[in-house]
Amino acid sequence: MAAVFTALGLVLVIEGLALVLAPSRIVEVLALLVSLGPVGRRRIGLAAVAAGVGVVALVRALT
Repeated sequence: MAAVFTALGLVLVIEGLALVLAPSRIVEVLALLVSLGPVGRRRIGLAAVAAGVGVVALVRALT
């Protein structure tokens, strides 16, 4: 259970860094996401999930 909260905390740190370091870029990215439509957003989400699963699998294999 501690690993879940650690992972959640890391996600919040990374998301927060994006907002702190490039706040105007976030507006551009959100506009791009709106223009993609549901299918494009779904593909990006699927790619993010696949990348996340790959990172977790890699870390587990190396430890």
